[in-house]
Amino acid sequence: MGIGIDVGSTTTKGVMLDSTGKVVAKSLMLTGASAVQAVEKTLKNISSSSKIDLNGIPVISTGYGRARVELAEKSVTEITCHSVGVHHINPDIRLLVDVGGQDSKAIRIGPSGRPEDFELNDKCSAGTGRFLEVMARVLEVSIDDLGPLALQSKKPSSISSTCTVFAESEVIGHIGAGESAADIAAGVHVSMVSKISALSKRVGVKEPVCVTGGVALNPAFRHHLSNQLGVELWVPEEPQLTGALGAAVIALEKHG
Repeated sequence: MGIGIDVGSTTTKGVMLDSTGKVVAKSLMLTGASAVQAVEKTLKNISSSSKIDLNGIPVISTGYGRARVELAEKSVTEITCHSVGVHHINPDIRLLVDVGGQDSKAIRIGPSGRPEDFELNDKCSAGTGRFLEVMARVLEVSIDDLGPLALQSKKPSSISSTCTVFAESEVIGHIGAGESAADIAAGVHVSMVSKISALSKRVGVKEPVCVTGGVALNPAFRHHLSNQLGVELWVPEEPQLTGALGAAVIALEKHG
């Protein structure tokens, strides 16, 4: 058996696999103010749902808070874990676009399931879930409603800034000019996706293309990314768990 823990800036995820690679337990929760507490709760959730004592089961950690997983025998980069996790679900995937709360990444995956090349956006929130959260707040809609609202647009507003702070000012200006919330929301998505599309093209767009992370659940994000890349996108049933899944696969590979 093997356990993978992915400690992200927004959520902490955990996956446990049996010896055949089948998921026997999983957990997804907000990281909150304490990554250590989130990890402890995640392990308790996995133990409770599987009814298995976790003592002796190898743990691999990943994510920005991977050093906080004291039980982990090793930490592995997000790039590798996301690649391995997606490959475990769909071995045909050749490009992975992962968009989290604080960063986004485009990863070219080789036939073995390991990353061949990648590009990161971790210096600016404009291409991340945080960007959408800020804009949803300005538009006074929930983050879950922002995507469906954007799909109602007939003419997306122009958001030219690549900085979240300046883009927020542009959105406020569009609101003041009387533009519809749907058009502004669509403009926000187009602006965000343009940055992620550029990352993907630098790595090389090769189908099939997979999208993961919490933002993969946003229909407007998927729509505009598909249009900008000119390809259909494949999304796992639980796109937020792929990093933890990959870590669990690596734990299983190490110990059989």
